[in-house]
Parts: sequence; structure tokens; C-alpha cells
Amino acid sequence: MKKTIGDIKKKTEQLLRPFNHFFNNEAASGFVLLLCAVLAMIIANTALNKTYEQILHMQFSLMGFNLSILHWVNDGLMAVFFFTVGMEIKREVLFGELQSISATILPIVAAIAGMIVPALLYSAVNIDSGGLAGWGIPMSTDIAFSLGVLSMAAGNVPRSIAVFLTTLAVVDDLGAIIVIALFYSNSVSLTALLYGLAALAAALAANKLAFKNIFIYLFWGVIAWFFFYNAGVHPTIAGVILGLLIPADKSQNADKSLLHKLEYKVVPFSTWVVMPIFALVNAGVKLDMSNFANMEGSFLPIAAGIILGLTVGKPLGIFGVTALLFKFKVIKMPEKTSYIHFLGAGSLGGIGFTMSLFIASLAFSGSIEYLTAAKIGIIIASCLSGLLGMIILKLTK
Repeated sequence: MKKTIGDIKKKTEQLLRPFNHFFNNEAASGFVLLLCAVLAMIIANTALNKTYEQILHMQFSLMGFNLSILHWVNDGLMAVFFFTVGMEIKREVLFGELQSISATILPIVAAIAGMIVPALLYSAVNIDSGGLAGWGIPMSTDIAFSLGVLSMAAGNVPRSIAVFLTTLAVVDDLGAIIVIALFYSNSVSLTALLYGLAALAAALAANKLAFKNIFIYLFWGVIAWFFFYNAGVHPTIAGVILGLLIPADKSQNADKSLLHKLEYKVVPFSTWVVMPIFALVNAGVKLDMSNFANMEGSFLPIAAGIILGLTVGKPLGIFGVTALLFKFKVIKMPEKTSYIHFLGAGSLGGIGFTMSLFIASLAFSGSIEYLTAAKIGIIIASCLSGLLGMIILKLTK
């Protein structure tokens, strides 16, 4: 009997290990992201701002592209982040919470509602302004920040809520990727796109032939990134697709798959290097209202739409749909949880930061003023959502 209980405990620990590693990594990185965002804000509002802007717009050439540091970070370095997102989605589908649709219908439906409601609220506020293109900004949830805040309230939160929020954020990322691919890409060059897809097809062939050398996949991934950029499709999409193509054999121990090994090597680099650098170059907002003198009234609708979408729309969509599913007994509420737990998780879903900033940089690439308004809205909304979510969960018994 003792041996049986010990075996069950060991098996449970093995199954939870990937989730615990992911949760702890993302939660801890949230604090580093916060520090980098604060540092960027401080620099942007001091005498260092001029140097900061000069560095961001310094040009250098690589692979035939002459881009600024800001663009190399957002278009190049962020491809690594999206590569890890692709791997995380695949892991969740094969080994994790997305393995069974019946078991994950709650976070999937909640994530969809949590994307639709904020987009509608933002659009309603900006229907007559020049900022309507930013409708996708408040749709996103920042995994690192949301799990970081959740970890501060973890003593009062059942594990099922952490799993719910993590799964929701992964589905949310997938939705954001689809939105970027469909609505935030430039006019597409079909020839270049076909070359990029051919490179990814070569990576797929390597997968089917069970090649385990990561350099084969990275080679075709770089080629795909090159052609996607030239095609007018945001090149980070190539990173996501490549992540989905990394081999993972369900019949084997998950710890032995190339997906698992690569994820454990690349995720720390993405978490501790890529995302902090992204925060440093994108969160620096100069809080000088004189900059908005010529915005013809668009500043307020953009910022207000994002704040309303993230702080109200996110919890309204996430909590609203979960409450309805519980109320009509479509899904049974997890043990040791209450409605208030899901309200708190919904509020944490309003922490948009990383993906929201990324979409804002695409939506308002032609207007510094609009982009600044969006950044201010994102920062305010993310802070409010995080504070509100933490208070709700802290007060929950």
C-alpha cells in the first residue's frame, strides 16, 4: 500500500513538474519585467531620454537588413519569444492542460470571451477617433506579469486557479498570434510568403523524418523569418510556427523529447534576456502632455479605450462567461474555488503589457503620438488590473 501511494505521489510530481517549472519561471520573470519597465520610464523622463532615443534609433545591418535597434528587438529578438510561445502551446496540447478539450473548455471559452469583450469596448470608445486600428491592443494577457502577481497571492489561491490562468494566457497568446497574422501584417508579397512557407515545410519534413538536430530547425526558421519579413507578414509568426514544428513524441517520456529539452534551454533566455530587453526599449514613455497638442483629441479615446478594455473588459469577459457556465451547470466549479477566485483571475487577465505593447507597436507604427497614448493606457491599465486582482485574491478565504 505504501509503495502504491509513493508511486502515485512520484507520478503526480512528474506530471506537475513542467507546469511548476513554467509557473515559477514566468512568475519570477514578472518582477524583472516590472523593474525594466520602471527603469525605462525613469530614463525616458530624465536628461537621459535623448541618449535613450538615439540608441533606440541607431541603425545596423545584419542579413541584408538595415534596421534600428528598436526594430531589431521587436522584429528579430521577439521572434525568439514567439518561438517559445509556439513550443509552450504545443507542450500544452500534447502533455498539458490543452490535452483534453473537455477538461480545458473553461479556460478556452474564458480566453475567447476575454479577447472579444475588450476589443468591443475599445472599438466603441474609438469608433469616431483615429485610433480604431488599436482594437487588438487590450485583447492580450501578459503571462509573466499575471503569474507574478498571482504568486504574491499564491498562499490563498488554489492550484486550479493557477492552472486556469496559465492555460487561459496560453490560449490568449494563440489568439493574439492569429490577430497579428490576419490584421496587423502589411500588404503581402505572395512570392516571398511562399518561399517562407517552403522553408517551414522543410522544417516539417525534418520533423516527420525524426531529425533531432536543433540546428536543422533553426536554419529553416531563420530562412522563414527572412522571407516572412520581406513578404510583409510579421516575421515573429515564423517563430511561432517553428515552435509548433519541434519534434515531441507522445509515446516517449516527455523529458526525452527535443521539445522538452529545447524549451528548457530557450525559455530561460527568452524569459530573462529577450523580454526584459523588450520592456526596456518599449516601455519608455515621456510623460509630457505638450507632446499631444496636435493629436486632435485622439489621445484620450486611445488611452481610455485600452484602460476600459483591460481593466473592465477582461474581467467582464473572463468572469462573466465562467459564471454563466457554472450557473447553468455546463461545467462543474473546481474544488476549493469560488466565484471570487475567478473574478480575481479575470482581473489579472487585464495585465496586458508585453503582447499589448507589441500589438500597439504594429497598430500605431506610423504615429509616435498614438503609440505614446497606447503605451500610457497599457501601463496604467496593467497596474490597475494587477492591483485589483491581487486585492481580490488576497481577501479571498
